[in-house]
Amino acid sequence: MNPYVLLARQAVENYIREKKINPLPDGLPEEFFSRKAGVFVTIMKGNELRGCIGTYSPTKENIAEEIIQNAIAAATEDYRFDPIDEKELSKLSYTVYVLNKPELVKDIKELDPQKYGIIVKAQSFSPASDVIFNPSPGLSQKSGLLLPDLEGVDTVEKQIAIVCQKGGIDPAQEQILIYKFSVEKYQQ
Repeated sequence: MNPYVLLARQAVENYIREKKINPLPDGLPEEFFSRKAGVFVTIMKGNELRGCIGTYSPTKENIAEEIIQNAIAAATEDYRFDPIDEKELSKLSYTVYVLNKPELVKDIKELDPQKYGIIVKAQSFSPASDVIFNPSPGLSQKSGLLLPDLEGVDTVEKQIAIVCQKGGIDPAQEQILIYKFSVEKYQQ
């Protein structure tokens, strides 16, 4: 089994069974300790999504810790689902996405929903605020993210619409920025 997927699986199984986060296992590739990146972990039960949580930029010391944290969160904290229980563990499959650094999109012709995931950021603004870097007090920034190469997401327009909906963004009323990112995808 792929070491990225194995680490996610072990993290979830250990946490569900023992209610604790075990130390990093021996024998992980050096890259797991030397590299920092955002990571998403998707958990499926058959053809049904069971959990998906991640970070688009690193929040931990290395990708091993990022995988463990996001795998456990996908299993226990995805608000769309009940936490995974021990009876389900043998029926689960995992996909780990290691995200490359997001890049600002200058033209939507750069996008390809099969190749790039996107992040859309929007901010309510007033004439006195700089939309991105210096928002006026009390104004909130909203964002949404969609991973690449998802079933049923076959156009750029559909990808952007889904991300805006996920982020509670109305592109007709709010100024938006779009970032694209590629991923390294590892699955069972």
